[in-house]
Amino acid sequence: MECLPLYSKISLPQYSPCKFNNTLLSSTSLFSRFIDINNIQSYTLFRTKKKSLALVASNGSGGCEFNGLTAPLTSTTEAGRLLSGIILQNDREGFYASVENELINLDCLRNDAILRSVVHVGSDEAVLHRRISELRKLECRKAVEDVMYMFIVYKFSEIGVHLVPKLSNCMYNGRLEIWPRRDWELESIHSVEVLDMVKEIGWEDELNVKDKWPLTQVQKLQIRHVYAASVLYGYFLKSASLRYHLEQNLGKSTPTNLLFSRAWQLKQKSIPLERGGDTGSTSVRPVSLIEGKKQHNLRSYITSLDSEIKLMCTKPKFKEAKSVIEKHCSALFGDGSDEEVSTSFASLKRFVLEAVAFGSFLWDAEDYVREFYRLEEN
Repeated sequence: MECLPLYSKISLPQYSPCKFNNTLLSSTSLFSRFIDINNIQSYTLFRTKKKSLALVASNGSGGCEFNGLTAPLTSTTEAGRLLSGIILQNDREGFYASVENELINLDCLRNDAILRSVVHVGSDEAVLHRRISELRKLECRKAVEDVMYMFIVYKFSEIGVHLVPKLSNCMYNGRLEIWPRRDWELESIHSVEVLDMVKEIGWEDELNVKDKWPLTQVQKLQIRHVYAASVLYGYFLKSASLRYHLEQNLGKSTPTNLLFSRAWQLKQKSIPLERGGDTGSTSVRPVSLIEGKKQHNLRSYITSLDSEIKLMCTKPKFKEAKSVIEKHCSALFGDGSDEEVSTSFASLKRFVLEAVAFGSFLWDAEDYVREFYRLEEN
């Protein structure tokens, strides 16, 4: 169990408008024994039948029943609105082609904005053109974030799952219930070894809820903390598992220069060798990122990762991805008040499974988008 995650050791991002002040959750859950880091600063699929998706969300006494494009975050850019329309049509080929076209266009627009600023350096209108360039780059970033979010929404739709809408749409007389659960579909995206670790997160202890309890009182702020931490955990598992299988395929436990997915090179560590007697210089040699013998399964591999590598795999690589998490959580949970809601074990489990999947799909979105658009390093 020593490799499993911990909510108590993850310092969450500052989600606006609710400020968490980076306070750590007080818990000794399994999450704390997994990522022993006190400061994280950011905060095979099955196909459904092709059909048009209807917009439905009801909050009757039977719980929150929803389908269609019910994502809590609404696109504010032309690129996002275009992709949301394609998602409703369930056009797979059209969606990916449109994503590629939008990203290429946005990359060109941003490059033009940068060029405008450079060309007019030293001119009488330099300040004006620099301001125009900054506004254009900001517009491009917002559009790219919308594209990434729609990419994630589409990945959910591919497995027949719709994101939980705004919590305010799922409340009925202070009771929060999510239906349908879609547990099987949300679990189906993970390998067996990853799913085992997902099931052992320990979120029940964080929210003080047990399966046998029909209903329990939980603060919305607590659910929000657990949801955000689970997103980061899903991102970590995707990152770490791909790294593990890459190393296995290379036939080496710890390659010196490990290229992690499309040229993301992980940092090397070095240690001094013996001082050369003639030159007086100290040579260094690269050391493995994981000391010791080859790990034979993902669980032992993750356990062997040191804190630096765990942090590297947990923190989103790009600022756009970090912003997507913040915006999504803010839209989903609203103002983040201390309001208590009455809910069930099954509904809370749905939140956790969705969040883990969201983190995994966020990694996919980063990896796909960066092929066509240069993202900003986090």
